[in-house]
Amino acid sequence: MTKTKSKYTNDHFVPVKSIVNGMIILDNNYYITGVKIMPKNIFILDQLSQDSAIVNLRRVYDSIDYEFWMIAADRPVDINVYLSNLELLYNNSQNQIKKKLIRQDINKANMFMNNNVVDTEFYILFKDKDMQLCQKRIRNLINNLAQAGLTSYQTTNEDLRIIIDNFLNGGKSTTFGTVIG
Repeated sequence: MTKTKSKYTNDHFVPVKSIVNGMIILDNNYYITGVKIMPKNIFILDQLSQDSAIVNLRRVYDSIDYEFWMIAADRPVDINVYLSNLELLYNNSQNQIKKKLIRQDINKANMFMNNNVVDTEFYILFKDKDMQLCQKRIRNLINNLAQAGLTSYQTTNEDLRIIIDNFLNGGKSTTFGTVIG
């Protein structure tokens, strides 16, 4: 039996068949999916609330009886729309004090843009061959995280692409266009 050699390097070490419905489908027909957890800064809470949040999160982890991955992925922050709105406010303002304050906000926003500011996103991912079991696990994770005071939802295709980009491309998105020969 002969194997067909792919002309793409990634085909030799990345067994991804496709990404659909918030799931990575591998060549061996396993599904990788999970939940994205909205960040919550517990360190601005009083000590009792911090301790309670940690205990609740520990309960969530203890309820998971299968292999999972806890992933933190950086996503670049795009504040261009915000900057454009500030520029419009600046241009339409007649009050010099307001203009000065808006200019300070514009300068601060530009500083963020120049320093490659990122949002850190958190995920719990797992893999399984059973689609129904995956859906059940996602529902359980979302419910358990909600009971712990955290908001979460199933990963989207875009979330999964960001995670793959972070691991394979050092966080840089691939934006290659079509090559016409």
